[in-house]
Amino acid sequence: MTIKEVVRNYSQRLKQITHIPAKEVEILICHILEKNNIWLHLNYNNEFNQIEKLEKLINKREKDYPLEYLIGKASFYGESFLVRENVLIPRPETEILVDNAIEILKETQNKTVLEIGTGSGIISVMLALLIKDIKIIAVDINDDALALAKENAKKHSVEDKITFLKSDLYTNIDKNEDIFMTISNPPYIANNYKLPTNVKYEPSNALFGGEVGDELLKNIIDETSKREIKYLLCEMGYDQKKPLENYLNNFKIKDYSFYQDYEKFDRGFTIKFKN
Repeated sequence: MTIKEVVRNYSQRLKQITHIPAKEVEILICHILEKNNIWLHLNYNNEFNQIEKLEKLINKREKDYPLEYLIGKASFYGESFLVRENVLIPRPETEILVDNAIEILKETQNKTVLEIGTGSGIISVMLALLIKDIKIIAVDINDDALALAKENAKKHSVEDKITFLKSDLYTNIDKNEDIFMTISNPPYIANNYKLPTNVKYEPSNALFGGEVGDELLKNIIDETSKREIKYLLCEMGYDQKKPLENYLNNFKIKDYSFYQDYEKFDRGFTIKFKN
């Protein structure tokens, strides 16, 4: 079969999984052949002789296995990042969190940032790429995540700006460290929430935040306040604005704001503490 025929035939099998079945088959073919999309369309009528490899990938994708895990990469903030099983897949809405951090950091002298739950390292790497003279400490409890984040930092040549540490929240962070900002996309889903099939393939410890879901967020707020860190920026669940807003009454806060994602769901907040 030609590439064109392969795309037409195999896209039928992905119609129930994705709204862009033909595009996904093309992405898988490019991955197998190690070619880009331009090459693919210039060679659409060429013979495709890697059907066995494609069949294996299509079989997995038919079960709603994430495309990013199949090809080992994901796009974030216009850059390509390595992705691997047992590490959370980057989400487009997290770009807003990075935007918010950049707006604050470009106006300040102290550019020491702590990222809690770095995952694949996307937030820290993008901040390192976009902010001059930044110093980042990126922590996670997942060894696989830390290893992958280090690879992504090296891939983007920012490894000298980021220190990676295994730590449960602030546990292994030196109390004397002069941190200006903490940023985090922590687990915030309630334990009893029924995940879509494709998300079930991702690590549960990067998704579930406790019985209610906002427990880790509250712990991060507590500790950030105790450490007298000026800013805290976090992603959160769409239904957590009101309980978190009430929780903030317990703290000395100069200012705070919530923001929405691209779908107009409440998605995160910025807190400026009185220090």
